[in-house]
Amino acid sequence: MGESNAGAVLPEGYVGWDGTDPFEDHAGPYFFKKMEDGSIRCAFVSTPTHCNGGGFLHGGALMTFADYSLFAIAGELTGGPCVTVSFNSDFVAAGKAGKLIEATGEVVKNTKSLIFVRGEVTCEGETLMPFSGVIKRIGPRNK
Repeated sequence: MGESNAGAVLPEGYVGWDGTDPFEDHAGPYFFKKMEDGSIRCAFVSTPTHCNGGGFLHGGALMTFADYSLFAIAGELTGGPCVTVSFNSDFVAAGKAGKLIEATGEVVKNTKSLIFVRGEVTCEGETLMPFSGVIKRIGPRNK
C-alpha cells in the first residue's frame, strides 16, 4: 500500500502526475496507475473537504477529478499542451468521504487536433458518475 499526499492509504502502484496544475493540486491530490492491459486507472481518497453541505461528495469535486482523468486516460496521445473543450457528466449515485474514488475510461477517437474520451467514476464498484469529454491540442499562439 502507498500513502497519498493527504496521508490516506492508496492501493499499490498508484503514482502522482509529475506536471503542474495548481487547481488540481489544490482539489486533489489525484493519482493514476497503468493496468496490465495498458489502460489507466485514476484515484483519489475522498475527504470531508470534497463534500457538500449534505455530507456527500460535491459534484464539482467529481467533475474536477473526471477532468484530470480525461488527460490521464488520453496519456501520451496529448503530445503537448491541451485543454478541455467539452465535458459531459451525469450524477447517478452519491459518494462519501473516506472512500477510494476511482475512474477508468477509454479514448473513443483521436484526430489531428482533438481527443475524445469517455469513462466513469466509481466507488467500491458502484458507478457514481459516467463522463465524456473532448481534449484539444493547442500550440503556441502568434501575437
